[in-house]
Amino acid sequence: MLNQNQTPLLDTLKACAERPHAPFYTPGHKRGQGISQSLVDVFGKTVFQADLPELTELDNLFAASGVIQQAQQLASEAFGSSQTWFLVNGSTCGIEAAILATCGTGDKIILPRNVHSSAIAGLVLSGAIPIFVNPEYDSVLDIAHSITPSNLEAALRQHPDAKAVFMVYPTYYGVCGDIRAIASLAHQYNMPLLVDEAHGAHFAFHPQLPIPALAAGADLTVQSIHKTLGALTQASMLHVQGDRIDRERISKALQLVQSTSPSYLLLASLDTARQQMAIYGKELMSRTLQLAEEARTRISQIPGLSVLDLTPNPSPQAASGVKSLGFIALDRTRLTVTVSGLGLTGFAAEEILDQQLGVTAEFASLQHLTFIISLGNTQQDIEQLVQAFTKLAMTSPPKSEAFLGIQEKSSHVLWDNLFMMGDAMCISPREAFFAATEILPIQETTERICAEIVCPYPPGIPVLMPGEIITHTALEYLRQIQSMGGFISGCADSSLSTLKVVKI
Repeated sequence: MLNQNQTPLLDTLKACAERPHAPFYTPGHKRGQGISQSLVDVFGKTVFQADLPELTELDNLFAASGVIQQAQQLASEAFGSSQTWFLVNGSTCGIEAAILATCGTGDKIILPRNVHSSAIAGLVLSGAIPIFVNPEYDSVLDIAHSITPSNLEAALRQHPDAKAVFMVYPTYYGVCGDIRAIASLAHQYNMPLLVDEAHGAHFAFHPQLPIPALAAGADLTVQSIHKTLGALTQASMLHVQGDRIDRERISKALQLVQSTSPSYLLLASLDTARQQMAIYGKELMSRTLQLAEEARTRISQIPGLSVLDLTPNPSPQAASGVKSLGFIALDRTRLTVTVSGLGLTGFAAEEILDQQLGVTAEFASLQHLTFIISLGNTQQDIEQLVQAFTKLAMTSPPKSEAFLGIQEKSSHVLWDNLFMMGDAMCISPREAFFAATEILPIQETTERICAEIVCPYPPGIPVLMPGEIITHTALEYLRQIQSMGGFISGCADSSLSTLKVVKI
């Protein structure tokens, strides 16, 4: 057992920052002497003294043998991995590296349709061919959950030559699928399970939280330590266990996608976030869960509001008495409030809360607002959140005919027709990315090959990706999302007047 009280990277960085010397190395501001006074006025000067490069004492991120290696070993023990790498380019670079380390040009990878854009970037970089599995979808709430073991098994039988299985765990809404069963299925086919656990870095530190990906059998997981724990933005970790993944390939892949000038402020924040959780994690998470539960209970009692829970609006499977396998656990620190009962869209409610009531949500969708409750939140925060929703409920207008029309439309989305048509991939995402392209009016793009990501919210799942054939059904679905008040991201023209396609 290692001494988790240690912070070797922070201690060494502090010593280097305080050592008197004449600096003739990068960065150009020379330990804060050359920083603009306007920046000093906001942040103070001390932090810039620690903005140092890879000095001898500070080790090298790509060939760690000193304090970075020690800090990574401590993190490996704390998070339950065999080996851990620190990431300064966010979970994005970790997911890209995971795909690069397991897939080459033309190799298949099985992954859910509701992947983060970084996974699509990984496909472009690696040349891998995606085999998409549709996540379970709650058509009442317009929320996509996890992939199910049965859907994965069907894909594995059809594509036993795939190189890896990729999973999102938890989703943005805190929903967790049956990761144990999915890991077991992947291993039956001798495939590693790669997990985007960006929003689950805290799972390892309290028994009332969902099982961590590694404990459930995942071979590799990427966690955004900054999203739910105490690291600086962009600071993440990649963990592996077992021997299904070549660790040397992970290291090489990370050299391709990480900066050669890593920020030691980010690296030190990973060191201290690990120490904080290793020593005080259970206590901090107990308090966080208590605050979250108070918010959940009090808000659910406000007329017109409801909160996402394990079976809030049963899927067809759950309605027949079978537990939803796309939603078997919920991160109770993630709070999703359905506001449609107030006659408001999530977008309208977000604006009122933020601009008038002093509460800022993480994410808004057509019917919901999602809030991240973490170790940094206070009792006062929860009180302000509850009071804001109380005021929102008291002042919300009666449901308008327009909003009722939106509700009616939302219950007749084209989800099944859109995502059950089979594989529409015509060329690889990499080929589409590097192909010559042109921009056309959207009505002229049917049956052409898409050259960009088109992702509507709700439900936050890419409808079109580079390399896919653009279908009439896909375009109709996108127009429907727009008419319901949703918005489109990923593509150059968010109004959807035009789309970028591969040039013929």
